[in-house]
Amino acid sequence: MDEVLAWGLEVVRSVQTVASPALTAFFRFLSLLGTEYFFLFALPVVYWCVDRRKGIRLGLLVLASAVLNSWLKVFFRQPRPYDLDPAVGMARETSYGLPSGHSQSSATFWGVLAPWIRRPWGLVLALVLPFLIGLSRIYLGVHFPSDVFLGWALGALFAVSHAVWGDALESLVDRLPGRLWIAAAAAAALGMNALNPGETGLPGAFFGLVVGAVLAASRARFDAASGTVVRKALRLAAGTAGAGVLYFGLKAVLPGEGSANYALFRFLRYGVLGAWVSLGAPWVFLRLGIAEERPVTPPG
Repeated sequence: MDEVLAWGLEVVRSVQTVASPALTAFFRFLSLLGTEYFFLFALPVVYWCVDRRKGIRLGLLVLASAVLNSWLKVFFRQPRPYDLDPAVGMARETSYGLPSGHSQSSATFWGVLAPWIRRPWGLVLALVLPFLIGLSRIYLGVHFPSDVFLGWALGALFAVSHAVWGDALESLVDRLPGRLWIAAAAAAALGMNALNPGETGLPGAFFGLVVGAVLAASRARFDAASGTVVRKALRLAAGTAGAGVLYFGLKAVLPGEGSANYALFRFLRYGVLGAWVSLGAPWVFLRLGIAEERPVTPPG
């Protein structure tokens, strides 16, 4: 492993020989496309404005991928390039390095999304964006190439697994009563917390998203695909504003990091945010008249 890290550090140094203020700004921007803030915006866009069912699928897969990534980081406990050579650190992170979360999440997100786009540029996005985001992490000195390679591989595994088994799994899940969905989501969240007790936000978002989606099937049946561009823009604005109020408001009100019950309140905060995306925002859209109610599909 020491040889791999030594080789990786030399790659980082080599990449940084072409550094310039413009290139650094470009790669910092690309790096933002792999953060939770990007996915907090992009995933609701799919759920609120494109396709409700695909939005849920995509959200759950990205969250599951992120949970696995956070656990593997703790399992491997690998340092980052700037831990070995502070001179290469153009950015800093608070977690371990292996695997790259930006690379894995972007490969999962765009790899799942690409087949739904059904145009050549969908495949281009699935290949080019994760590649550039991974390269940005090497350039900024926060990841070794091996971190990025493993992140890409895991993201591709999620995307391919969804392509092969996604439809069959959704068909199976559709036949289950809502209470079993919630029970399964609770068990999954507990398992996620057991694997990595230090990261309770992602399991909370996973649980909240599922509970909200189950309740929305009867209390906020909205048609994401319908509506003009203006109405979709209004949905996005209202939903994002509500998510921002909840995210930052609850963060300010609830006990912060270092408090005795921080892990529990972090789970709660992200759970509320997940439920807002799948249930709260659609309910508001229907009440404001900026979304149409989805008709009930007759049995059989």
